[in-house]
Amino acid sequence: MALHLNTLSFFVVSKKLPYSQSHGRSITRIRSSRPALMCSTLAAKTRDVVTHSMAPEKVEIFRSLETWAEQNVLIYLKPVDKSWQPTDFLPESETSEGFYEQVKELRERCKQLPAEHFVALVGEMITEEALPTYQTMLNTLDGVRDETGASLTSWATWIRAWTAEENRHGDLLNKYLYLSGRVDMKQIEKSIQYLIRSGMDPKFENNPYNGFVYTSFQERATFISHGNTARLVKKHGDMKLAQICGTIASDEKRHETAYTKIVEKLFEIDPDDTILALAGMMKKRFRMPGHFMYDGQDDKIFDHFSAVTQRLGVYTGHDYADILEFLIERWKVEKLIGLTSEGRKAQDFVCGLPLRIRRILENKALVDTAKKGGSAVPFGWVFGQEIRI
Repeated sequence: MALHLNTLSFFVVSKKLPYSQSHGRSITRIRSSRPALMCSTLAAKTRDVVTHSMAPEKVEIFRSLETWAEQNVLIYLKPVDKSWQPTDFLPESETSEGFYEQVKELRERCKQLPAEHFVALVGEMITEEALPTYQTMLNTLDGVRDETGASLTSWATWIRAWTAEENRHGDLLNKYLYLSGRVDMKQIEKSIQYLIRSGMDPKFENNPYNGFVYTSFQERATFISHGNTARLVKKHGDMKLAQICGTIASDEKRHETAYTKIVEKLFEIDPDDTILALAGMMKKRFRMPGHFMYDGQDDKIFDHFSAVTQRLGVYTGHDYADILEFLIERWKVEKLIGLTSEGRKAQDFVCGLPLRIRRILENKALVDTAKKGGSAVPFGWVFGQEIRI
């Protein structure tokens, strides 16, 4: 799942803090308005704090959906013995002679790929490897979290099984890039460690309305980005890597279907709180975990990585607007009725957002054209090679 671009704030990006501020957070414990609820949050120097906000009757909604989730969500999981595994796409290490020949062929294919393509691949892989953060986030959500670590509820079963399926993505890309010889794995490994320890944006409000809106955006964004990467590397002759990226994209599409179905159900039974969650996620400029990317050298590596993927067409502002339009139509947001006045305002805001984004894109394109080209920055991931952004 994890995204290589900031899906929810591609355009409404809040100012990024220097590394010393955004990564050097302290853990703060705060008490909510309901004394029984207490949560740990990471707070930047801005002292952003978040509490659990789910009223008991809202928690009950998700508990009442257990059977529905079993019948409508768990069906999108695949049995382990029918799932692909990373070794299906990698040189066979069991046979020494065959292994070396296959690695040699892999490295020959990778020689044809430009360094900027590896920047995109590395960024995608790093955020896939930050999977512990995403499982942790889901397990903070009231009403659906895995209370024991081995709960048999439908929600807990989904969280663990979804994580297990997603875990293969980072494993596969990591091993392929390692064998390619085209990237600095030590630098990449540090980036993964930094990202996992950074966690989530402190502004994230821990309720499942937010969580499932978030994952719906996330999974569609990664479906698009991995699919675009597959087409990109295919043009340069690496058919195996194209197959890998396409296979991961297929997983993301299946997971997207599950998460969007959950939000569709929430719109059906609780449209007001669901539209408020959707609008709130957009207004708060919530930053995905990838935004905290750092390699130990470049404080702006996420911005630079995003600029490369934007230029290559791996994931663009137009993709972001397309995702929003797709979900608005998928969830029939424009047709919602019976909303409160606050809900109607949120509905108007969300439905008008794609057009505003496209206008921003048009203005940005004019500015970029006037600049006549971009600058180049060194990426430690590819041994300090300068890549145009």
